[in-house]
Amino acid sequence: MADLPTHTIVFEILTRLPAKDVGRSKSVCKQWYALLSTQDFVRIHCSRSVVSSNQRVLLIDDLTCSVRPIISNNNDYGPSSIVTFPFHHQNNDVSILSHLNGLLCVCLNHTYELLLWNPTTTAFKRLSTPDSHGFYINNLDAIGLYIDADDDYKVLHIKRRSGVLGVYVYSREVDSWRNIPFITRQEYLSPHFNWSAGTFCGGTLYFTVCECWIGGTNVVICFDVNSEQFKEISFPPVPSNGMVQGVLVNVKNVLHMFASTGMFEMTIDLWTLQGDYWIKVLSCPPIPPISLSLWCDITHYVTNGN
Repeated sequence: MADLPTHTIVFEILTRLPAKDVGRSKSVCKQWYALLSTQDFVRIHCSRSVVSSNQRVLLIDDLTCSVRPIISNNNDYGPSSIVTFPFHHQNNDVSILSHLNGLLCVCLNHTYELLLWNPTTTAFKRLSTPDSHGFYINNLDAIGLYIDADDDYKVLHIKRRSGVLGVYVYSREVDSWRNIPFITRQEYLSPHFNWSAGTFCGGTLYFTVCECWIGGTNVVICFDVNSEQFKEISFPPVPSNGMVQGVLVNVKNVLHMFASTGMFEMTIDLWTLQGDYWIKVLSCPPIPPISLSLWCDITHYVTNGN
């Protein structure tokens, strides 16, 4: 039998392997390393990882980090595999702020430093600089990880400091930060507004911006990653007579939001964005009254491929 072409091996066979095996395959030869590092390979590999049998969750607990497969038919986890942190850290120190195609943007809580980290290859990059770039403050800052039209991985860092809002972009290709303009309503600078992490979908980073009291303002801020322009769109039309929270997810490159609202009894609806308008996809049964201290955030969702 004739030898298979390299392109077929890489894009038809290796794209179906677990991420750890792909990492090992990069050491076969320079040609494989180059092909396995392209954005085309990453996109195909990620799309084939969406099937339920390939989905994993990364769990960080105190000093340890583990990856566990998600068993979708009984909503449970499979056996864990330990992941070693390649950087120095303290107890309960690592917070995941954003993720994209297996790359994580994390914060070290004791130093406030931002890092890019690939748990599969163990490679990491510190983003902090002597001129105070790359430091993150919880409840004041927002982070989004994205890829631009030139296939450059970038980090958008929105910083609120003493009533001043600054927006900075880190480029992995040129390894530097730069400032970009951001024109928005002055009230969004207030700590009374909670900014979510950015969700990358279809060439745009999306952030929810919610006022931290009942009946407050709730909007979505959109950042076009190629023009580097911001705009504001409305929140889904959910009742505002209770606490409101929106969790954004990218489902097959279409933006969705789990919008929860209520005071004691909580309701959750799933919405999808079409243009600049939200369409309701489904409504979940109301969750019985619980203490506000027990309200949960949506950490991840599982898909069966449909």
